[in-house]
Amino acid sequence: MRKEPGRPRDDRIDAAVLDAATALLLEVGYADLRVSTVADRAGTTRPAVYRRWPTKAHLVHEAAFRDSAPSAPATAPPPPGSLDDDVHHLVRAVAQQLSTPLARAAVPGLLADAAGDPTLHAQLLERFALAGWGGVDARLAAAVERGEARPDVDAGTLLETAIGAALLATFLRGADALDDDWVARTAALLLRGLVAA
Repeated sequence: MRKEPGRPRDDRIDAAVLDAATALLLEVGYADLRVSTVADRAGTTRPAVYRRWPTKAHLVHEAAFRDSAPSAPATAPPPPGSLDDDVHHLVRAVAQQLSTPLARAAVPGLLADAAGDPTLHAQLLERFALAGWGGVDARLAAAVERGEARPDVDAGTLLETAIGAALLATFLRGADALDDDWVARTAALLLRGLVAA
């Protein structure tokens, strides 16, 4: 293994920058968040921040979702169950991931920036898959095999519909839109489109 030139990376700076970005994201929102302000609050420099994260969006992505780091998902999905159970789990996982104050502050800006940044886009997709949304393909295939789901239903479309519904509900009705009632109603609606005749 080859040693990198220069000083070793200081994990304390990483933590201070992520803490500062988290606090500022909640205080001022995504649009008004400035890397220079994050650096000042963290007690470091803009170049130190940019050596770690190439853009504000990459920094915000890690700060907003660091509690659900890809290396260790917060909660493992339950074992596959009935189609009803699996769809309810999917919708609840979507709601939990997108209803935190940090996600509500970060996601709209991240989605806009991800449209022009393939690396960020891939990181967001990986994050979502590891947040309990992974395995949708296998669960849906098992439901088709059991005769519970129609064979023409695409797992990607199911996931897009659940996420899209969550984002729009939050946008239209505010921070508390993704409650248990929303989960139940949305899962029931999705199931109507999935169930085999």
